[in-house]
Amino acid sequence: MFKHRELFENRRQAGRQLAQALSGSSDAPARFDLVLALPRGGVPVAFEVACRLKLPLDVIIVRKIGAPGQPEFGLGAVVDGVRPQVVMTPEIVQIIQPSERYIEAEIERQLREITRRRQVYIGERPPINVSGRRVLLVDDGIATGSTAKAAARALQQARAATITLAVPVAPQPALEELASEVDEVICLATPEPFIAVGMHYQDFTQTSDNEVIGLLKANRDAQSE
Repeated sequence: MFKHRELFENRRQAGRQLAQALSGSSDAPARFDLVLALPRGGVPVAFEVACRLKLPLDVIIVRKIGAPGQPEFGLGAVVDGVRPQVVMTPEIVQIIQPSERYIEAEIERQLREITRRRQVYIGERPPINVSGRRVLLVDDGIATGSTAKAAARALQQARAATITLAVPVAPQPALEELASEVDEVICLATPEPFIAVGMHYQDFTQTSDNEVIGLLKANRDAQSE
């Protein structure tokens, strides 16, 4: 029987390890302009990275556009930002063939949810503009890579200068697929067989909205000092 190995105590500790790997060279802070976290689980990891590199931290919220009557099939995703981006998956759209009216309504619904969540996390402060900036995209791990892929494609559409994806743990095949979507991929561990992200944490308790709010505020306070 396969016995998995817990590589990280919790998300904050994984973030410190990731931050150490990212800051290994003296020019590390200068390589990036900001850190974007995929909430909610990516925020504690990204917070530690942003602290170590002394960079601003924001969230990038990805909402799946589910197929009619089959929400598990993602037609694409809506990704927030200064100008929210819509990233469609043409092969799934071709199979499902939803109406344009359905897609437009679903996009509007997900945009409302993105607005609601962003207001919960950071109030009325607008998203950080990524155009022309070197973005470090962080999550607590990758399983299929679909969320990270949608975020990366949206950042491309928003004209980020460079996109670096950094995670503590992921399966190698997913990283290889994502490599074509970003400029660089940094991952601390690629265990085999890979079952689930949470299996490689001693504590993988769900990150709460209050924790996200507190960490984002702590980063803003540190940036203003």
